[in-house]
Amino acid sequence: MRELLAAQRRRVRDLWVADGVEESDLMAEILGLAAEHRVPIRQVPRARLDAEARTEAPQGVLAHAEPLAEVDIERLTRRRGANGASPFLLAVDGVTDPHNLGAILRTAETAGVTGIVLPRHRSAHVTPTVAKAAAGAIEYLPMAVVPGLPAALAQLSRDGIWTVGLDADADRSLFDLDLASEPVCLVLGAEGTGLSRLVRARCDVVVAIPQQGSIASLNVSAAGALACFEVARRRLAATPAAQ
Repeated sequence: MRELLAAQRRRVRDLWVADGVEESDLMAEILGLAAEHRVPIRQVPRARLDAEARTEAPQGVLAHAEPLAEVDIERLTRRRGANGASPFLLAVDGVTDPHNLGAILRTAETAGVTGIVLPRHRSAHVTPTVAKAAAGAIEYLPMAVVPGLPAALAQLSRDGIWTVGLDADADRSLFDLDLASEPVCLVLGAEGTGLSRLVRARCDVVVAIPQQGSIASLNVSAAGALACFEVARRRLAATPAAQ
């Protein structure tokens, strides 16, 4: 909620606050931002707010806002990070659990990802559950929703974006990836099944996370977190300021 008001990427029509909601520093900041941006604040019975909310266990405050705008994939190839770094994109191949997608988006934003590519079909999209799990990241991450991920990856390659698939069965290690400041798109596979055959074939390189334990694989959101920050670490090390 705070990030929705702070980012100002979309219009917030009003803010509902439940009667008797607990006072806190965060709530005070939310109300302050709403007042600063002239968002109407409405005090409503808790039962009414709970009935209106689209997530489990609402925390006494909700906002009605315009939907997130989708962007064209061409915009993502031109977008650079706050420090002028080249595009760092994340494509998600068939992740259907909204909690996983939300966690992935939260990690992506904190790792410096500059854009997200989501397939239109057989994939979770931004819902209230995803928004809550993402903890505000959706307000800062441009997202392109594409008809098919294989075609989108082919387009990214034509536009000079290096596509890196993450798959537990790959022969090459993520930690051996020779990556500096090149434009890159990290591609995550679906829960359980990993990258689809066509998506894997369209990646320029496919890498795995080396594992030492007995469990077969990581959850996709955990694997995505590790991979995002490994790419971010290598890109940061390659910047002139870090040398």
